[in-house]
Amino acid sequence: MLVTLLVPSRSAPGRPGADYWRRLLPVLAALACVTRIPSFVPPLWNPDEGYLAVQARLLADGGELYETVVDRKPPLVPWLYAASFAVFGDDSLTPVRVLATGAQLVTAVLLASLARRRWGDREGRTAGVLYLLTSIGLNPEDAQAALFEVFILPFTACAMWCADRRRWSAAGVALGCAFLAKQTGGAVLMPVLWLLYRSGAHRSGVVRLGVGAVVPVLGAAALTDPAGFLFWTVTGSGAYASFTGSELHVLARALTNTAILGVACAGLIPPVVRVLRTATRTGSVDLWLWLGSSALAVALGFHFFGHYYLQLVPPVALLGTSALRNPPGERWARALLVSGCCGALFLAWGLLAPRPELAHAHRLAAEIARRTAPADRVLVWGIHPETYWLADRHPATRYLTAGLLTNYSGGRDGPQVGERYGVEGAWKIFRDEMASRPPALVVDDSRDKPYAPERMPSLRRILAGGYEEAGRLDGAVLYVRAGDGFGQD
Repeated sequence: MLVTLLVPSRSAPGRPGADYWRRLLPVLAALACVTRIPSFVPPLWNPDEGYLAVQARLLADGGELYETVVDRKPPLVPWLYAASFAVFGDDSLTPVRVLATGAQLVTAVLLASLARRRWGDREGRTAGVLYLLTSIGLNPEDAQAALFEVFILPFTACAMWCADRRRWSAAGVALGCAFLAKQTGGAVLMPVLWLLYRSGAHRSGVVRLGVGAVVPVLGAAALTDPAGFLFWTVTGSGAYASFTGSELHVLARALTNTAILGVACAGLIPPVVRVLRTATRTGSVDLWLWLGSSALAVALGFHFFGHYYLQLVPPVALLGTSALRNPPGERWARALLVSGCCGALFLAWGLLAPRPELAHAHRLAAEIARRTAPADRVLVWGIHPETYWLADRHPATRYLTAGLLTNYSGGRDGPQVGERYGVEGAWKIFRDEMASRPPALVVDDSRDKPYAPERMPSLRRILAGGYEEAGRLDGAVLYVRAGDGFGQD
């Protein structure tokens, strides 16, 4: 079916567009569903999913974003999780995964429409299929999770789609929404500005683009807390963006994830490199700018997590499609075949990948649920907030991970981990929260990481002043309030 759909190189002149999309949409929808099958297998793929799930529960219980519920991200995806929980309940992430699959499908359709408008019907089909095959070309915990980057993609593709049609106000709105999904979504501004410049609508286009982008951002700030919105999304992450002392660790991660995505793009890299040697590359300046700005977004903050690389996939798919426009048919077929085989490889990886940290979180959550009552608050000192969600217990503090208090993130092993490197003012708030509503149970899940309690004077004093060890599980240490025998062995 897929080959039959893709082989015709051009539609007949005047062929109705509805017929084109009537044939293509079901194939893209089926491919989106197939490539996202691993997404629905485990309850969680990534700690960020757990973070969003806990945030959504707190928002449903009256929490206020950037006040009693905090993160370094804009509000769109937490709101999306909260809306999903409000409609379908908060015990499963399946509805959110369905939305993520829909986001990938919308992105593929927009890319197909862009490619068809520029190069023809076959190229439209090719772009949509290549995107979906390549979109899972990362570690499954990055590619299959319903994370911020997945929801960036349809907005960035929409911004380019609108800019390509000189709809500057709509392009601005899409740009603003991409930023509200995650700050790096704003990277699409660079190719959009190039298209605006090339169109000749300089002054009026800039005004419409700017107004369109600013309106949703200001609206989100007004719906939350403007000062908190500015702090948590822009000004409050200086130490987080430094990799001093972790250079080798960060470099290894960057090279590893680049290599993994390179495998996924194995069918596209040869034709793109071949095209780079010819003059035809000059017709895709905006796509190269899109790729370059997305690469800067990946590098921003010097963390190079795998899911950051998802922003590279749309421009790569379009550049690959452009490179496959005129080669002999066997090269086009070979590129599709290699991309399909690579997609199958990553699909199998997603279905077979072990989840040792998830198993640990399940065991720890079961122990927390056994030792506490539903109304009790708990502190899990670690970087796996999904434990709160799996245990169905509310956190004792607005800081859902030790990372916000210590600047530890993704295995950062350098000197910039400790109380002095946490978010400004966070430790004072944390101490106040622990004093005003002390948790019934404290779980030290640091497991000898650089943020262990013995290296954090404030936490060490809290534990010494009111808690006693009550047990251990998989390397995690459990503490209960002194004199409280509830749930002790």
